[in-house]
Amino acid sequence: MNYKPFLTRDFKSMNMDEQAPKKWNKLHWVVLVAAITSISTLLVFASKDASAKRSDSLTAMPATSKPITNNPVTSSAATEPKSTQITLPLSIPVSISGHPAAIAENGLTTKQTALIKPRQTAINPALPTTQKQTKVEENTSPLYVWLDEKVRRGDSLAHLFKRNKLSPQDLHKIMRLGKATRALKHIQPEQTFKFRLDEKQQLVEMVYQQNRFQSLRIERQDEGFVASTLSRVAQKRQQHISGTIQSSLFVDAKNAGMNAALIMDLVSIFGWDIDFALDLRKGDTFSLLYEEHFLDGLKIKDGDILAAQFTNQGRTYRAIRYTDPKGHSNYYTPKGLSMRKAFLRTPVDFRRISSRFGKRKHPVLNRLRLHKGVDYAASRGTPIKASGDGKVIFRGRKGGYGKAIIIRHGGRYSTLYAHLNNYRRGLYNGKFVKQGQIIGYVGSTGRATGPHLHYEFRINGVHRNPLTVKLPNAAPINKNFKTDFKQHAVKLLAQLDAFNFKIAANTYTQAF
Repeated sequence: MNYKPFLTRDFKSMNMDEQAPKKWNKLHWVVLVAAITSISTLLVFASKDASAKRSDSLTAMPATSKPITNNPVTSSAATEPKSTQITLPLSIPVSISGHPAAIAENGLTTKQTALIKPRQTAINPALPTTQKQTKVEENTSPLYVWLDEKVRRGDSLAHLFKRNKLSPQDLHKIMRLGKATRALKHIQPEQTFKFRLDEKQQLVEMVYQQNRFQSLRIERQDEGFVASTLSRVAQKRQQHISGTIQSSLFVDAKNAGMNAALIMDLVSIFGWDIDFALDLRKGDTFSLLYEEHFLDGLKIKDGDILAAQFTNQGRTYRAIRYTDPKGHSNYYTPKGLSMRKAFLRTPVDFRRISSRFGKRKHPVLNRLRLHKGVDYAASRGTPIKASGDGKVIFRGRKGGYGKAIIIRHGGRYSTLYAHLNNYRRGLYNGKFVKQGQIIGYVGSTGRATGPHLHYEFRINGVHRNPLTVKLPNAAPINKNFKTDFKQHAVKLLAQLDAFNFKIAANTYTQAF
């Protein structure tokens, strides 16, 4: 581009007056005034139309809105005629920070919630826009806050009160309630407390949840506190399970849906008649009717076995749980005989039987002689239980038996436990023991090649095979309760039989 003409131009010789703007004449001013007048008129009419519509909408409110007749007004409006006032309910949520809380009455679980009724706003449409009065009526009801507190390791109730800035005087009054609040002295970690406070942060109510089923409630009344206990009862439902032995009771029962506790209950019921370590065979069957406990619709645990059946090597055993009017529960045969025997078949949890009753070659003496008991191989220190109720008549070393214990059970029966590593503390000659009570621990004292329990069973001083001897039954059901027991047994056995028939029918259908 050629910039030379532009650079050589003489700007000084130019007439600047030619560039000045022309002045407005009268016509211009008339048009401007008319435009401003038109715009102002339109704005005035629009404002009046909006005010009229607003008044119409307020007067058309539903009749359920309650007028506030005692609403105070300013002195300038006192001479105005009475007019209808419209109440608009407004929900005002309030949150308070600093403490986790929940409103128990509504079942809320938010960390912090305050309970306030909706505020109300009164509007008088008859007053000018500049004089409209808005009155917010504050709710005079108390403000309640729930605080949730979990017990930590080393906490006491005093620590919880101090952490939540509660009054020590209230704590003193609560602990003076005596026996009702004795449990508060032994609170445990992970237990929970709920504190309900008023608007002055004073304790109104406290709930101590001891477990799933029991809570302690402390409520303020007048100048003191009152304690009460809240109890919940689990819902019980009946359930059936059955199975067939293929490899072992534990594996097959677990595959059928039983947990470890339920399996051990089944073993304890039939353990008097069946040696589950030696007698089980492939094809043995079991079935049981038991209870399940539910709380808030959720299963919390398995309950008691109500009725059970076990078929071992073609022989069927049946047991019914019965609770007499005195509250004593036990398992009985359909004829009312106790499933519990007077003696345990095996007094120790063993790995294997290392030597049975009868003639054998002694492992230490290396010669043939009668083995008068049964040797149960087990780890050193395994607890040994008394096979029946009785009195300790010997405790000490006894030749090749090493450390031994002899218990007399009534007039005819006695049992011997040998090769012990040690005795239970507090056991001495003349002490009475209960069936299943620990009396010593497996060892290898005396003439023994390894840790095991040598167990002998004697009737009138004669040695009998502990594995095959017929054990005497415990006391049968009381004659006074026999009629009630039979009615109870018939009902449970009918349910068990119906379940077994259904299982057998399903198995037959699947086979074909």
